[in-house]
Amino acid sequence: MFVTISTTGAPGSPATDLGYLLHKHPDKAQAFSTSYGTAHVFYPEADAERCTAALLLEIDTVALVRRGKGKGRGGAPDAALAQYVNDRPYAASSLLAVALSNVFSSALRGVCAARPERAATPLPLRVGIPALPARGGAALVRRLFEPLGWSVTAEPVPLDTEFPTWGDSRYVRLGLEARTLTLAEALRHLYVLLPVLDDAKHYWVSADEVDKLLRAGEGWLAGHPEQELITSRYLSRRWSLTRQARERLELVRLAEADDSAVEDIDNAVAEDTGAEAEEKPAPLAVRRREAILAALRDRGAARVLDLGCGQGQLVQELLKDVRFTEVVGVDVSVRALAIASRRLKLDRMGERQASRVKLVQGSLAYTDNRLKGYDAAVLSEVIEHLDLPRLPALEYAVFGHARPGTVVVTTPNVEYNVRWETLPAGHVRHGDHRFEWTREEFRAWAAAVAGRHGYDLAFTPVGPEDPEVGPPTQMAVFTLTTATDDNKDDKKEAKAA
Repeated sequence: MFVTISTTGAPGSPATDLGYLLHKHPDKAQAFSTSYGTAHVFYPEADAERCTAALLLEIDTVALVRRGKGKGRGGAPDAALAQYVNDRPYAASSLLAVALSNVFSSALRGVCAARPERAATPLPLRVGIPALPARGGAALVRRLFEPLGWSVTAEPVPLDTEFPTWGDSRYVRLGLEARTLTLAEALRHLYVLLPVLDDAKHYWVSADEVDKLLRAGEGWLAGHPEQELITSRYLSRRWSLTRQARERLELVRLAEADDSAVEDIDNAVAEDTGAEAEEKPAPLAVRRREAILAALRDRGAARVLDLGCGQGQLVQELLKDVRFTEVVGVDVSVRALAIASRRLKLDRMGERQASRVKLVQGSLAYTDNRLKGYDAAVLSEVIEHLDLPRLPALEYAVFGHARPGTVVVTTPNVEYNVRWETLPAGHVRHGDHRFEWTREEFRAWAAAVAGRHGYDLAFTPVGPEDPEVGPPTQMAVFTLTTATDDNKDDKKEAKAA
């Protein structure tokens, strides 16, 4: 990745002052270690009339993979070759934005003890980036940069100059020019908008990213016409973080319009006086996970399968308890596993914790030898997403083939639906539910499964139990009492070994 920042000089203000502002001497080539490789800073030209600083980010693709999905940490499954062969070493992205922040941290804050007046003065600036991913094309590049005072040149890069009929790639050759911006403002624009245009971040996006966005966007983001797109893309479309950022930006806009401080605008709620607020009931999803964890602890399970793990909420809770020494999340959706990987922060997890967790892709409609030998398996809000004719296949794959010591199954109680005021009569709770059972129907199915496969059975209500329609969620806990011939043979072979 490569970016250049150029300026021109004037009488009494040589262009080489850029070296003071960036805190990097024009006569030296310097290298800085980053988490993903090495950042090199050098000056292709430096005299009183014109000075150009260049940042070359050399990506170590192997280190990048090892920090993320390497070391057997169970990251979301990707094509093996694509982990190493991609555009990250060449195209501007969030990695370049992070390098700009690390290498030019003082300049980004507008700090320059040697030339404070120059740091606060607009400069004639030109920025060049040879390869910039632009999801939205050159038009989006102009919509993002032109409102900030930049004159924009965005030339689409052809897929192959030898074959012009193939058309253009998603990359542009970017040139920016401005005379009304300080160097700090220019760097903050790049820090935010490079990952926005790439529409991808190569690291976990957590709550502190909102603070980073608002710091870098101070003075320009609140009034930007593309604020909604910028916040959404910068925060990887995490709606809760995006909403938080927009609310805080709206406060900034209102404060500026009223010529007031933000804290004077945001004063609708009085300071906490120590009075205890009314306690809200725990959400049903939280109660469901608590009930599952209690059932697993009661039965002494240590190695647990979360079948149909989705976005990894239950896996996350299981990892908080050291009694669960191995947790495997299984889902057919690659996208769900990718989200679960980000939720669990597998790329930043310590080795000891990482050895306890694994995410694997698999279908519960087929037998899978990888799922044999576990203490317990959980099917939380899973069975109702299958067509009824597919349930026997799931039953055999879990109870007949994998045969964990304990199986916990939760599913909605359709009788309780009349208590949901926002749910129209006759509708299921989720558009993907193929069915929802009454308590009698669920008990009949669970009893038949337990009888066919040698499990004892117990039922537990989850959530507030209504005297007329029962609880919102019904849970069955299966405990293995007999072993199949195959399991007996496995145990004999293990003992002999």
